[in-house]
Amino acid sequence: MVRRIPKENHTCDRVYSPFHLVKTSQMGETDKNPLASHLSFKSRHHRQGMRPHTFNHFAGVEVLTLEFVLPSDGQSENAGETLRLDIPGNITVAQMKAHVWSQAMDKNVLAKLYQNASVNAFVMMYQKKGQWYEIYDSQQIVQTLDCVAYWKALRSQSCRIHIKERMKESDESCRFQAELDHMLGIAMHDLCSSNDDELEFTRRKLTTARRLEVLNRDRMQYAADPWIVTTALPSYLQERIPNNELFLTLHRGNSSQKIKIKADVFPGTILRMFLQKVDKKKELYDVPEGCTADSFMLKVCGREDYLLGDVSIRDFHWVRCCLRNKQEIQLEVVIPPDPTNDRVEVEDWPLVDDCTGMTGMHEQLTLIDKDHEQVFTISLWDCSHKFRLKLVGVDIMVLPRELEASEVYVEASICHGLNVLATVCTPVQPSAEEVVWNMWLEFDIKVRDLPRGARLNLSLWGRKGSCKSRLLYYVNLLLIDHRSLLRQGEFILYMWRHPDKGEAQGSIEADKISSATNPDNEDSMAVRFVLNTYCFPVALPKGRISEPPAERPAVLHPGSNEHQRLEEIVESDPLRPLSNEDRALLWQQRYQCISRPKALPKLLRSVDWGSVEAVLETCMLLERCEDSCLDVEVAMELLDCHLVDEGVRTIAVQRLDELANDHVLRFLLQLVQALKFEPYHDSALARFLIKRSLRSKRIGHFLFWYLRSEVADSPHYRQRFAVVLEAYLRGCGHAVLQDLHNQIKVISCLQDVAVRIKAMIPDRNDIPASVTSYLRELLHEAPFPDCFRVPYDPCLIAGKLQVEKCKIMASKKKPLWLEFSCVGLSSFSEGSIGIIFKHGDDLRQDMLILQILVLMEAIWESQSLHLYLLPYGCISTGNNIGMIQIVQDGTTIAKIQQSKVGNTGAFKDEVLHQWLQEKSPNQDQLVLEKFVHSCAGYCVATYVLGIGDRHNDNIMITGSGNLFHIDFGHILGNTKSILGVNRERVPFVLTPDFLYVMGASRKETSACFNNFQEICMKAYLALRQHTDLLITLFSMMALTGMPELSCKKDIEYMREALMVSRREGDAKKHFLEQIEICRDKGWTVQLNWFIHLFLGIKQGSPGKNNLL
Repeated sequence: MVRRIPKENHTCDRVYSPFHLVKTSQMGETDKNPLASHLSFKSRHHRQGMRPHTFNHFAGVEVLTLEFVLPSDGQSENAGETLRLDIPGNITVAQMKAHVWSQAMDKNVLAKLYQNASVNAFVMMYQKKGQWYEIYDSQQIVQTLDCVAYWKALRSQSCRIHIKERMKESDESCRFQAELDHMLGIAMHDLCSSNDDELEFTRRKLTTARRLEVLNRDRMQYAADPWIVTTALPSYLQERIPNNELFLTLHRGNSSQKIKIKADVFPGTILRMFLQKVDKKKELYDVPEGCTADSFMLKVCGREDYLLGDVSIRDFHWVRCCLRNKQEIQLEVVIPPDPTNDRVEVEDWPLVDDCTGMTGMHEQLTLIDKDHEQVFTISLWDCSHKFRLKLVGVDIMVLPRELEASEVYVEASICHGLNVLATVCTPVQPSAEEVVWNMWLEFDIKVRDLPRGARLNLSLWGRKGSCKSRLLYYVNLLLIDHRSLLRQGEFILYMWRHPDKGEAQGSIEADKISSATNPDNEDSMAVRFVLNTYCFPVALPKGRISEPPAERPAVLHPGSNEHQRLEEIVESDPLRPLSNEDRALLWQQRYQCISRPKALPKLLRSVDWGSVEAVLETCMLLERCEDSCLDVEVAMELLDCHLVDEGVRTIAVQRLDELANDHVLRFLLQLVQALKFEPYHDSALARFLIKRSLRSKRIGHFLFWYLRSEVADSPHYRQRFAVVLEAYLRGCGHAVLQDLHNQIKVISCLQDVAVRIKAMIPDRNDIPASVTSYLRELLHEAPFPDCFRVPYDPCLIAGKLQVEKCKIMASKKKPLWLEFSCVGLSSFSEGSIGIIFKHGDDLRQDMLILQILVLMEAIWESQSLHLYLLPYGCISTGNNIGMIQIVQDGTTIAKIQQSKVGNTGAFKDEVLHQWLQEKSPNQDQLVLEKFVHSCAGYCVATYVLGIGDRHNDNIMITGSGNLFHIDFGHILGNTKSILGVNRERVPFVLTPDFLYVMGASRKETSACFNNFQEICMKAYLALRQHTDLLITLFSMMALTGMPELSCKKDIEYMREALMVSRREGDAKKHFLEQIEICRDKGWTVQLNWFIHLFLGIKQGSPGKNNLL
């Protein structure tokens, strides 16, 4: 409660009519108000001294005959006593429960128990298909309960509800919750709000869906989790399988067997072939007698990556990697993983059905033609008066120093997604610690027109003199709660402070649409207001039983100006703004647009979400839309921040549910961010993510880290991400929990070490030997687990830390270079696992770019282009904490240039070519092919993504000629400048030393260079075909708080780079021009590289970014 604003008596403002905002003092004459009987309903009960819920007159109301099994006091012989009561279908569960309680006392059935115990100490439960379900939502209408529908469907005569004492949490349950809280990084109990039970409500509702998924999943598929690629085999890979035959080397124990197979055989067939081959050498291969192919499983050497199922061997991810890199396929024959290790903890919670929280149809809730005794819930669609609130005031206002003694005012808006439906402002008041308005604000929108997901936004603005107003504080409240009930009564909300000028803006644009309130109730500013109060709950109906037929507008004639304009709108990219005329045309032609999937996002952005008629017609139109017809990019676009309608987002999720696991992983980063755009915790998207993560350990692994990072970094959405993450952890199984626990322990140890190291040398770029020794001492003493899955690649199991190889990298944030042994390596596989641990750096931008590189690689592969991209592992594991993969064979261009002639190596065109010849003698053609293709891939990718700050320390190359880029701190055309002068003069990096490798130069060309240009053209045009998807994926990340991706305007660079509005011929010409600019101005890059090398030596850190 606000501490210094005196509480007032608002009874004179209480509203009892859904139609008229009439004060009780004005309700004396019933003949002037035809609904006066409803207005005085509550007071008449008091005057007559009636006991509530006697249910005597219900003509025309459905009455349900239910049998209630009453609880026992443990001493009486009346255990299992029953009451058979007629219950009106339109009352709430709370009213039904109170009625049962009252009747039990009247009939002296354990009267003492009922008099001494609170009704809230007991729960109502029923049985369905052998499972116990709790009737959880006290505000739900009885006739909408799942058990009622179930009994009706069975035509059951025994409709039995059990009244049971509420169970207390067991010690085992409390212990498990403490373990989950540790893994979440926060205690769920601390997140629960005293003003809103949505979090607990969602936790209970997700229980049933989670248990059902765990019960039905294939136990062996889940335990082994094969990584399958569902896209067709590219033609260039098919060419590497002559006669459709492959050679595999199978290892068992210390022995190996080479076999030839067809590329389309299943793993089970390969195992049978192996057993036949070793039949006479079983002891040598450690194959016990009586074993069959079902006794074993194929696994990738050195990786927890299993091959099983009725899937062609060529369609497993690792097999394709080997084909792509022209490597021998090495597999192990192992005992299958034990599915019992994935056992799930038993919960104390009873199940809650999916109908929980549902309201009835409008015809069931409406006041029309009903006697007041029949009314227990009001339909929102009957409320034709305008929405209003009484703003009392704000207190504990702390203003920026430059705004002290200024004026303040509150802007109140009703929003739906990013759409503002109505706005009203208070008069300006002088700023003070407490500011009181105590006035009603009426909005230009009727209560009946409030859509589900509508939120009340309250923003405090300040201004001084004639200066421009500044947003100081803000908070949101969902006007329709998670039960679909209209908010009523008095509220005190604790507001969020808007960052001041000069402060990091972070994810402020996403934060401003969050319905969470500030958890700091002591020191945050509070706003107090009153919403209209009604006699009964006001519910948003789930629909109408019968909809009047909508009038269809005339179809546009092909060739007409309007038809042509409609086509232009539909075919435009997602960034194209819609004018009012565009919206009107799209809505006018809604029946035509609904049949065109690409038009759907634009049509839905044209809906008037502040009109109940428009919303109902949109719902009817969506029923015609088949989700299977939607392209993935359209489905993803429907999940961005503009559209928050439940039906719209459900259709998008249904389309995504058709995707295979490898495609879900491709978009998982954006799908997690899209949870921020859901109005409520429980959503189709949240359930989809939980379901798919409980089917695939790989999806679950990355979902865990994406969510946990947000829990640590996003206070506005902490509840949302925590409840989804907890639901996953409760169903993932013991083995996964142990794996994740070990990873958390490793990160905790490394974080502690990193903090202590940075404290020793906060401002030094050189690393004294004594500090390196201290690092190794700390690492040696740290309590690392024996092994752990690598967070950026869960198929890799890291073992013992190789302390003598660990070091501190000489850069600002002092990242740690770490090397671990690889568990599972043997004589036929070699290498260690290199990890860079970063503390103090936000890796989310790098994660996004690397994800897009993976997507680009898939796009190019679909057109049989292999451009050797190396999207190395990178993951954020917390707030400015994360891990990056070390590519062991990678060397920076800077190191190569310095190794020959020092800093002037930046100007020596032949140095890189000589290094490649030394690294891979007698393989000139293979090295050249890989260099040309990878160089082309990164030229196109870095240009389209606008990746800047490209210097010779963040461009690397392997000994086999595979060029790749690292460190994506500047994207979307944001480049580095010196003293305000842009130091990057070329669209992408194609330097004279790169041209030299291709046999070309600034003025001379070659066959190899011509091939490079042709590859670039194919790659660039392929990306243009997926412009909408690329734009959508970046748009969905625009509110995450990345400094160079904070709004849709930042994505305009990509739109221009892909020449969206131009023809293909123009696009080809444009990119060829960019190549020529690079050739002509390559010397400017060399000059920058020389300066970089020179400054690097001055700072005592040559080759400091040799990270990978």
